[in-house]
Amino acid sequence: MRPIVVTVGPLAAASANNIALSQTPGAAGPLTLNGALAVNGIATLDNARRVLITTADTTHTFTVTGTTPTGSVITEVVGPITGSAYTVQDFKTVTSVVINGGATAAVTVGTNGIASSPWVRFDEYASGSATVGTDISGTVNYTVQQSMDDPNSPTNPVLPANMTWLNCPDATLVGASTAIYSVAYTLVPIFARVVLNSGAGSVTATFMQTGVAPY
Repeated sequence: MRPIVVTVGPLAAASANNIALSQTPGAAGPLTLNGALAVNGIATLDNARRVLITTADTTHTFTVTGTTPTGSVITEVVGPITGSAYTVQDFKTVTSVVINGGATAAVTVGTNGIASSPWVRFDEYASGSATVGTDISGTVNYTVQQSMDDPNSPTNPVLPANMTWLNCPDATLVGASTAIYSVAYTLVPIFARVVLNSGAGSVTATFMQTGVAPY
């Protein structure tokens, strides 16, 4: 497999209300997207990253809709929430946040300091291991993760928001803060990614699968 290079970060400073300022909707429906990142009701984030919802309302859910960096529409349901919660997907834009009932407390929508790289797709028909090499710019804390779920599976598709991501079996790639080279996978997963847990820098990772599919 040819090397695949992905990057995550840097991220602008997190803000709990840069997508939607504090508001208490009286009924089910869309929140007003009026934070610092919103223009004409659409919030455009600096990089694709998690969307944070903060509220003392513990009874309702919020449906977040937006796009990926390539323009694909994504949606995800968050909640009920205790204090705050964030999406598992990374949004480049947020076009709507819809609450499913009248809020019992004020709600804000913004960002935190977490984001994921684009996904790396391995070749499940090829043998061999997979290596990972990371380069660091600035201060970061990051984790390499993998998933055996596949949204495009013909027999068992899993929605992106419902995929299970687990930390890399090489513990040096979990909560890492330095550049690392690792034979991360002796048996390759379907997907891998790099999660930026915190920090103002960026991580660039190169993944390479050693084997090739047999003829």
